[in-house]
Amino acid sequence: MASLFGTGGYGYSSGSSDGEDEDEGTEGYRKGGYHAARPGDRFAGGRFVAQRKLGWGNFSTVWLAYDTLHSRFVALKIQKSARDYSHAALHEIELLSAVAQGDPTNSKCVLRLLDHFKHVGPNGHHVCLVTEFLGDSLLRLIRYNRNKGIGLSRVKEICRSLLVGFDYLHRELGIIHTDLKPENVLLVSTINPAKDPVRSGFAPILDRPVGSHYRGTVISFSEKMLKMRARRAVAKISQRRVSLGGFAAEFEKERNLDGISLKCKIVDFGNACWANQQLAGEIQTRQYRAPEVIIGSGYSCSADMWSFACIAFELATGDLLFAPKNCQGCSEDEDHLALMMETLGKMPRKIAISGTRSKDYFDRHGDLKRIRRLKFWPLDCVLVERYNFTEADAQGFADFLRPILDFIPENRPSAAQCLKHPWLN
Repeated sequence: MASLFGTGGYGYSSGSSDGEDEDEGTEGYRKGGYHAARPGDRFAGGRFVAQRKLGWGNFSTVWLAYDTLHSRFVALKIQKSARDYSHAALHEIELLSAVAQGDPTNSKCVLRLLDHFKHVGPNGHHVCLVTEFLGDSLLRLIRYNRNKGIGLSRVKEICRSLLVGFDYLHRELGIIHTDLKPENVLLVSTINPAKDPVRSGFAPILDRPVGSHYRGTVISFSEKMLKMRARRAVAKISQRRVSLGGFAAEFEKERNLDGISLKCKIVDFGNACWANQQLAGEIQTRQYRAPEVIIGSGYSCSADMWSFACIAFELATGDLLFAPKNCQGCSEDEDHLALMMETLGKMPRKIAISGTRSKDYFDRHGDLKRIRRLKFWPLDCVLVERYNFTEADAQGFADFLRPILDFIPENRPSAAQCLKHPWLN
C-alpha cells in the first residue's frame, strides 16, 4: 500500500493492503528516511496522537491519528526527512492550502488539508500533513467487487463527484492533478464499517501502551516469506474455485454494493501543478496517460479529463480501457497508441506529428511505423460484445465518453460541460 495523497505513490486506503504489496520494510528507516512512529506517539505539541498505520509510499507513511483539540480522527502523513522529500511536501501543502481556502464548506469533492507542521525525530525533520480521514480507494472498490462492473447508476454517482472536483480544480484554481487513477480517488467512508474508527466505536489510544513496539518497522525475512507464501496459497485456492465452476463460479460474481456510500474525493496532490507552472517530464500513470503526453506535445487540464474517462470505463466494466504492453518489435508507448486508435479511430495527422517524440512512433503520414494492422473495435461495440451492455446503455455511455477521449485536447469538454451531459442527468 502507498501513501495518502503521497508524492510518487498511491492514495492511501484504510485497513490492510490490496494484497500484493509488502510493508515498507526497514531500509527506509534511517537518516533522511521515514520516521518510526508508534501507536500512542504524540505530534504537534501533543495535539495529534498516532493510532495505527494506514499505509505507506515511497515518500511517506500515513497514520490514523486522533486530534485531541477537536476530538476527531484524522489522517497524518509523515514525510521522509531528506531535503527533496521535504520540498515535495511543501509544494503539496501549497496546493492543498489553496484547495481548502477556496472551499470553506468542504463540498468540492477534493481532499481537505486540516493542518501541517514539522516533527523532529531521530532520522531528521519531517514535514507532516494532517487531512480529513477518508475511506477506501476506487481501486479497492473495484477489487472488492471482484473486478466486475459496479453498475451504471453507481458509475454516474462517482462521475458527478469527480467532475465537481475537477471543475473546482481546473476552472476556479487552475490546478492540474496529472495523476488521476482509481487509487487516487477515495470514498468518504470505508467499505467495511469495522475499518471506520467512528462507525466501529473505536476508542482512541491516548497513551503509548507500556512496552509497545511498532511492528511495522521491523519484520524478519522469514515473516515476509510466510506472508508471501500465504498470499500465493490463497490465490491458488481462488483460481481453483473459479475453474471448478458451479457454486464456486457463482460465488465469484459481483458482490452486493447496496449500502456502500459512493461519495468520494480526489486525493494525492504530490504530482499536481499549477496550470501555468507545469512539471517537466512525463506525467500520469501509464494506463491513464493521455496521447499528447505520450508523444510529447504538451498538456493542459484536458489531460486530467482523459484519465477521468479511463476511470469511468474501468468502474463500468472492471477492466482497464487501455492496457498496453511491450510486444515484439514495438514499445509499450506504441502499443498504447495502437490500442487507442483501435478503439477511437485514427489519430489526426496534425496531432500525431506534433510532439517532440512523434518521430519515434509515427511516419510523416501520421501512421504508426511498426504497428500496421489495426483491428478497429469501436467503444460502443466493445461494451455490447465484450461486456454484454444493452445497445441503449452502451450507446449512452459511449456518447458520454467519446468526446472526452478526443485525440485533439482542445476539443475535449471541460468538467463543467460534462456535468451537463444528458447521460449524467
